[in-house]
Amino acid sequence: MKRASTARRRAVDKALTLLLPWVPFADAEAIRAHVDDRKLRTLPPAIAVWLATISHVRHVHTQYDALLDEGYERDAARHFVVDEINAVLTRWRATRLLDPEVDDIGDDA
Repeated sequence: MKRASTARRRAVDKALTLLLPWVPFADAEAIRAHVDDRKLRTLPPAIAVWLATISHVRHVHTQYDALLDEGYERDAARHFVVDEINAVLTRWRATRLLDPEVDDIGDDA
């Protein structure tokens, strides 16, 4: 995996701190690693951090994967975990929450 430039890493760190002031270290490191993914690397840091955060929270802190394993479609599973995602974001004092009516964030992030 290609490493991000120092300027990009600083911008990602700043965006992460602004979005999630109370994110635990282990989660922050996982989100930072996800931001380096080739699919997110070309996006502005704030957008990449948001997408990586939602993906991380969805897969690590919700029942999303279990719902998929039970046969739920992706859109239905996403719908059922929005409140769980927002609860985690709230605990981390996020400056933004997931709005299912506005945010269409897939697993491609």
